[in-house]
Amino acid sequence: MIKRTIEISAGPARLSIRNRQLLIERNGCDPATVPAEDIGLLLVDHPAVSYTHAVFTTLSEHGAAIVLCGGAHLPSAMVMPLAANTVQTERFRAQIEAPVPLRKQLWRQAVACKIAQQAAVLEAVAGSDTGLRAMARRVRSGDAGNLEAQAAQRYWPRLLGPEFRRARDGDPPNNLLNYGYMAMRAAVARALCGAGLLPTLGIHHRNRYNAFCLADDLMEPYRPFVDLRVVEMVRENGAPLILDREEKAHLLGLFNHRVRIGARTNPLLLAIQTTAASLAHSFAQRRAVLAFPEGLPCAESGIPPDDESDDLPDL
Repeated sequence: MIKRTIEISAGPARLSIRNRQLLIERNGCDPATVPAEDIGLLLVDHPAVSYTHAVFTTLSEHGAAIVLCGGAHLPSAMVMPLAANTVQTERFRAQIEAPVPLRKQLWRQAVACKIAQQAAVLEAVAGSDTGLRAMARRVRSGDAGNLEAQAAQRYWPRLLGPEFRRARDGDPPNNLLNYGYMAMRAAVARALCGAGLLPTLGIHHRNRYNAFCLADDLMEPYRPFVDLRVVEMVRENGAPLILDREEKAHLLGLFNHRVRIGARTNPLLLAIQTTAASLAHSFAQRRAVLAFPEGLPCAESGIPPDDESDDLPDL
């Protein structure tokens, strides 16, 4: 089943649970409901939203991730299911005991796939991969040559112009990239929990203050999907100074697009789960067998992006 992405960005609003459904209430509006089992990601980006305790426990029981944004529309907190897999203890142990050579091979696969996906994006946007496909084939264990950074130096100027600088607090369209990456990170962290892995313990990222190092590792090959979506939006409407609901919904609609992994084509959220499961298998087998997407996503007809705030007027 395709899980839904729900964004709450208009308020004030009150969230509660009634009959195992998420109940969204606003003054002067009819309540909106979504079955808890259908939700994969709940993203709240408004300061005047209140919750009952059951919102967090019920959604977590159904494997949903909850992201709470602060005043700058960036994530302030993330709630993940604590026990989302029946063999969690076994997989924790395999992850913790993974030898260094295995972790380096896993990171090599992640970086090589990321650069290959960046090449596909550049081919679609600019007509040339600027040598990135050849670079992807040269990535060594642990990315010893730091080809990820070298690829970025070619990628960003070609993608968004020579004046663009990718920075979290940089000028637009960095705000679009930040929002898309934030949602992607939450989706990857949710998939890791579902696969019985610790999202904190990374294979490459090791920041002591980062609670989602493994999510940051595994999302790297998925970042170019966000990049392509942002380029399309900027070309159509320019780079917005402030994100509105329509732009956020357009970014979140990416999760309904289909991507190919091996012989199968699935919606992006299911593809991310496949990648997370392949990582758990790699730890268990002590062999790097990551399943990453191949090529760019294609639109999924008939499944619009889920933004419950679109059903209700601004207050």
